[in-house]
Amino acid sequence: MKRRVKQLAIGALACGMALQAGVALARPAVQGTADAPMARTARESGKPVIDWDQVLLSIVRTPGAQPTSIQSTRNFAILHAAIYDAVNSIDRSHEPYLVSVHAPRDASATAAADAAAHTALLGLYPTQRIELDADYAAQLSQVPDGEPKDEGIRVGEAVAEVLLAIRANDGSNVTAPPFTPGSAPGDYRPTPPDFSAPVFTTWGHVTPFVLHSGHQFPPPAPPHLSSRAYAAAINEVQSLGSATSATRTADQTEIGKFWAPPIQNFWNEIAQQVAMAHHTDLATTARLFAALDLSFADSAIAFYDAKYTFQRWRPVTAIRMADTDGNPATVADPSWLPLAGITPADPSYPGAHSTISAAGAEVLASFFGDHQRFSVISPALPGVTRSFTSFTAAEQEAGLSRIYAGVHTRIDHEAGLRLGHDVAAFVLGNALLPDRDDWAVDGVRRATESTRGVLRRAW
Repeated sequence: MKRRVKQLAIGALACGMALQAGVALARPAVQGTADAPMARTARESGKPVIDWDQVLLSIVRTPGAQPTSIQSTRNFAILHAAIYDAVNSIDRSHEPYLVSVHAPRDASATAAADAAAHTALLGLYPTQRIELDADYAAQLSQVPDGEPKDEGIRVGEAVAEVLLAIRANDGSNVTAPPFTPGSAPGDYRPTPPDFSAPVFTTWGHVTPFVLHSGHQFPPPAPPHLSSRAYAAAINEVQSLGSATSATRTADQTEIGKFWAPPIQNFWNEIAQQVAMAHHTDLATTARLFAALDLSFADSAIAFYDAKYTFQRWRPVTAIRMADTDGNPATVADPSWLPLAGITPADPSYPGAHSTISAAGAEVLASFFGDHQRFSVISPALPGVTRSFTSFTAAEQEAGLSRIYAGVHTRIDHEAGLRLGHDVAAFVLGNALLPDRDDWAVDGVRRATESTRGVLRRAW
């Protein structure tokens, strides 16, 4: 039975591109047990996927390159959805995410991946053209010239152009109205010492990539300010997360500082490391990063939806104003500041690091099993390496780091873990599934209702 989903009409531009390219748009994925056909890209290395992931990581870490109004998780999802659909148009072992282009069996899937990545990133970062063109030339130089290469390029460009057009009006470019903070105890308001204006206040309304809506897995309301659970959580972060804490250990201080940068960057690098260790082929690596970054993009939409639904104040506000919360078990400290120094400019509940880390661990464990050895480095602490023997261990440490940094409570952490696992499990169960081979026939130019929440019948 087809899933009922929220739908968004594609504009005429996307329809025109699809028709010109011989593109078929995916029908709802229906879970089944049919065996997938043998992959045609098993002989091709997954390294190009990792190379392009590194290119995007370099871009988002370049000051001024990532638009401040756009969550980078969206762009990672677009990049890897384009690579996946391009490779899968040739491999055909799994259902497409959204788009399939008819391609000859001997087309180069590597060239398709390169062309899809280059086209997608040019659309997302046009000011980076010189660097992206150079990266593209270097990648394509490793593919032998000839018709298979040319066909692969055609496939990759067509897929990426359609995906960019589909996402062009997904709500990510909406100008948010001015945020009006609450004044009651528990209400979020800008935080000291900089009192920055809240960010991404409407990101919860961006069209998801796989979820039905950003509110699909709403966390429960956080504990009341008068509760024991609330007092325990505030007292914990007040002690461990203070800039001048005498109870935080040296290792906890390192953890609090280590994981401070954007959390999705760490998990993309973890995925790179583990995929290289397993020598995953092109189709598998494309599917891995698509599942990972689609989960991150939808997790971000989901946690922003929850943050601005509950609008719970941050620890620095809660601790400084503890004399107003009506809870005798909390004690105000009007000069308290977190180890992090600056608190992220959005509400506290649920925790973003915990949500993204749970999603990352869920996806990676589904491909490789939980128990894997890997190491992580951080631009926040050059020269420091932290090593793990499971994805769960990294997930937990990354989430708890925000308590040690003084910017989240354990309540935020636990809600984030639940949310991230729920989102990733849904993505894994409803997208990029083994091929049923009945959704399209030789590039028939038709579109049907999509399970991804971004299409409806367009022609």
